[in-house]
This record gives sequence, C-alpha cells and structure tokens, in this order.
Amino acid sequence: MRQRQKNLNEVIRDDLLRNGATVVGFADVSEVLSGEISHLKSAVSIGINRNLNTETIKILLNLQKRVIRFLREGGYHYLSIPPDSDRCNGTFISRLYPLFTHKIAATSAGIGWIGKNGLLISPEYGPRLSLATVLTDAPLVPDRPILKSQCDSCNLCRDYCPTSAITGKEWSREDPYVELIKKALCDNYKKKIKTIEGKPNCGLCINICPYGRKKNIRVQGLQGGGE
Repeated sequence: MRQRQKNLNEVIRDDLLRNGATVVGFADVSEVLSGEISHLKSAVSIGINRNLNTETIKILLNLQKRVIRFLREGGYHYLSIPPDSDRCNGTFISRLYPLFTHKIAATSAGIGWIGKNGLLISPEYGPRLSLATVLTDAPLVPDRPILKSQCDSCNLCRDYCPTSAITGKEWSREDPYVELIKKALCDNYKKKIKTIEGKPNCGLCINICPYGRKKNIRVQGLQGGGE
C-alpha cells in the first residue's frame, strides 16, 4: 500500500520533536498582526522544557533554522523571532516584541494560556517552557487556540509573590492586555536580588505553579514568601 505523504505541519512537527523540541504548535495569527508583517499569517510556535539560558537559546535557534529550511524549500516567506533573551536592541526584530510576543503565538497554537503570573502556562509543563516563533505565509493548518486562562481559582503565585506584584486577574483573548503583573514592583525586586545574590529572577511564581511544580518542591517550604 502506498504510504500517505506527510503535510507540511507533520513534516515540521516530527522533525522538531526529533531534534529537541518539547512541544510544537501551529497558529493562525492573522488577527493579531499589523503593518510590515501582516502578510505572515501563520506561526510555528516552539517550546522546550528547559530554563532559559545560553544552551537553551542555542537549541531554540537551531530549531528555528530547521523550520526555515522547510519553508525556504517550499518557496514561502518567513520571519524568525528569536528567544526573548536573545534580543538585539535597535534591530527590526527587537522592535517587534511589543507588537508580537512568543506567548501570542503559543496561546494561538493551543500550547498553553497566559497565567496569573504573566507567563505561558502549559497543561503538561506549567510555566517552564522556553519559547521561540517563526512567522510565515505558508498555508499551515492551525491547531485549536486556547482562548482564556485555566488558572481558575488558583492564586498561589499571587499569594506567594514577595512584592504583591501579581494582581490575580485572569487573561483571555478578549482582554489580552489586562494588568496581570505590576511590572515596576517585579522589576525592582529582581534588581535587588541581582545586587545581593547575583540572581536576575525570583522564580517563586514558577516554582509554586501546580501545573509545573516538580515533585521535590513542597509548598510548605515556600510559606511566608508573600510576607
């Protein structure tokens, strides 16, 4: 029997999963694009279950290159948006971050939702995915998007935030710009930690999230963190 030929979605997803990706999703982002990139109506959202560091960035950039190879072979246009910490100030790409974030692509691709801590929350991996995105005009079949938060009544990240920066409000596609985090409070605290301990991030809102909590992390050990 003749084997069915894989479509472009399957080719890209299978290749990325074999080469280090944890999750791969496809999204229709036509409703959230404007200006110079409005013709790139599809997105490939890539997530890996690793802390965002130099090695993680290398892996994500390599995965993006693999996507680009398939798109280029098909004659499609593309724009690779690098991982968040790999921004280059003053470049065209860096100016896109306020207009289009990896979280938009990931929620549109059904990978997760934006939690009360302002981070992408995956049902399987919680807020522990590091993300990258490739925009394209290729006719990719979109996955089903996630349209609203699934944090529901959980407020652990809010309750344990040492700065009360987390408002406890919930994200939805209908209200994407709701204030989830009081950014100034969070930033000031992280700067203080970096000065004292050399660490740029607090991490409590990641560690406390039930969706991504590791088995060896106990809630009891974090009590008092919000005082």
